[in-house]
Amino acid sequence: MADDSSFPSSSSSALPTRLWTTVRRILRLAWPYRWRLGGAVLATALGAMVALVVPLGLRELLNAVFETANRALLDRLTLGLLVLFVLQALFSFLGRYGLEWTGERVVTDLRKRLYAHLHGQSLRFFANRRTGDLTSRLTNDVSSVRDAVTQALAESFTQVLSLVGSVALMIVLNWRLSLIIFVVVPVVTAAAIGFGRWIRRLARTLQDELADTTAIAEESIAGIRTVKGFARSAYETSRYHEAVERLFDTAHRKVWASALFSALVGFLFFGALVAIFWYGGLEVLAGRLTTGDLVAFIFYAFNIARSVGGLSRLYSTLNSAAGASERIFQLLDEPATDTDPSGMPALPPINGAVAFDHVTFAYDPGTPVLHDLSFAVPAGQTVALVGPSGAGKTTLMSLIPRFYDPQSGSIRVDATDIRSVTRQSLREQLAVVSQDVHLFNDTIRANICYGNLDASDAAIEDAARAANAHGFIAALDDGYEAAVGERGVKLSGGQRQRIAIARALLRDARILLLDEATSALDAESEAEVQDALTRLMESRTTFVIAHRLATVQDADRILVLDDGRLVQDGTHDELRTQPGLYQRLADLQFREGSDASASP
Repeated sequence: MADDSSFPSSSSSALPTRLWTTVRRILRLAWPYRWRLGGAVLATALGAMVALVVPLGLRELLNAVFETANRALLDRLTLGLLVLFVLQALFSFLGRYGLEWTGERVVTDLRKRLYAHLHGQSLRFFANRRTGDLTSRLTNDVSSVRDAVTQALAESFTQVLSLVGSVALMIVLNWRLSLIIFVVVPVVTAAAIGFGRWIRRLARTLQDELADTTAIAEESIAGIRTVKGFARSAYETSRYHEAVERLFDTAHRKVWASALFSALVGFLFFGALVAIFWYGGLEVLAGRLTTGDLVAFIFYAFNIARSVGGLSRLYSTLNSAAGASERIFQLLDEPATDTDPSGMPALPPINGAVAFDHVTFAYDPGTPVLHDLSFAVPAGQTVALVGPSGAGKTTLMSLIPRFYDPQSGSIRVDATDIRSVTRQSLREQLAVVSQDVHLFNDTIRANICYGNLDASDAAIEDAARAANAHGFIAALDDGYEAAVGERGVKLSGGQRQRIAIARALLRDARILLLDEATSALDAESEAEVQDALTRLMESRTTFVIAHRLATVQDADRILVLDDGRLVQDGTHDELRTQPGLYQRLADLQFREGSDASASP
């Protein structure tokens, strides 16, 4: 962390190039709204030009009072200044509104684009990243782009215009007096570059640490039952506090750097103003400058000070925004791995036959999890996947919806290689019920109809009845409109499973994937869920993962996996009589069950 926050050295010379590369990418985000943005910049620029005329008006007004004592001219000049102020206010409103609108529009578009990009990534992508970090990029980092669009990019143009215009008019008024400003501006520019690099690195570190803090909080809150169950609230609180303190430490250094820079700029320019007062007074006394000229000159000096100070703040803002934007662009530059090439055909309606042909798969290259698997499942057959933990059962099932693709071999559905059709069309004809049911923080109705968003109320209720869920739903105060809470926390495990089964029934898919759907339930809940599963499995090709063999005895076929290899294939009765892994597992489980039932 020290390297990120230390004052920049010569190794930082590459930063301006990276900064402007990031700036160009931010500008491209605003390109669809270039006319509105251009109009806003033009309005702001016109306001800046009006502001440049104001000191000249004040000069004439003061000269009218002190030099000519002309009352009529004084009245006309006062009215003219009032008109200038009205125009400046109008242009300021139009410019600010246009800039803010563009910034919010860019942020909205970027959030939608980033969120869609995340949904185009595979499960492998999410397995390697923390949810809190992704959430932070989607919220905190994206908001930083708004500052870049509304302030650092657009306002810098008007600040430069004000700076250049003020310098030009100062030279016209008195070139000798202008030399004082010309000494200060290069010093401030050099300081801005150095401090800007420093602040940019601190901003990047700050966003990373904010993402870490968000991830810690999100993980702890999501796992609050585990936290409280192991009495680890104090530990999680301490962990979060440490992360927040690290965040504060970096934020403190960033604030310190920005404050130091602003103070330095202010000191240089106010020192220059003192020099201008002194030398300008000498020029008035010598008769080379009128009182009005001196006042106008001082106003332009203030304009320059404000413009340079504004540009320095904008440069700091731009560096901060660029630091956060880099994290967004880093994510957007990740190739989408769960999307299909354009023009790929959709999978036609299927019967449900599934075949694995010499399939080998590895999460990490060189370490296969599945080895040369080959088997064929006719449509409508129920297949149980059995084996010890780590045998590859869940991985095998994850290949069917193309959550992952095998390194070699092929998987076919009704003789169609699933890699030759779109993922969407494949997954629309599958339904998944897992042990860890995910319910959205919405109503029961919304969670059931997630299986078919166009389902009627009658179809939703029919699916709930078939899943043995209508009874407990009807007993709730709000019935189908009852909220289930975060991840379904307001429902029991058995109730959540039955909601998931109703969702799968409503989908009416030809292929059904059941991953330990009853293993975490008590006997009564398991009986109700199993009864619902039996209805769900009728006439569907079903893959069932189960560690308890008693739940798969009636399967049409059992595939026994060990260390990623298919070691046995047959019915329960066939495998029960064959020496091998299934027989050992069955002997162990049924003996334990018999011992348990015989114990007092």
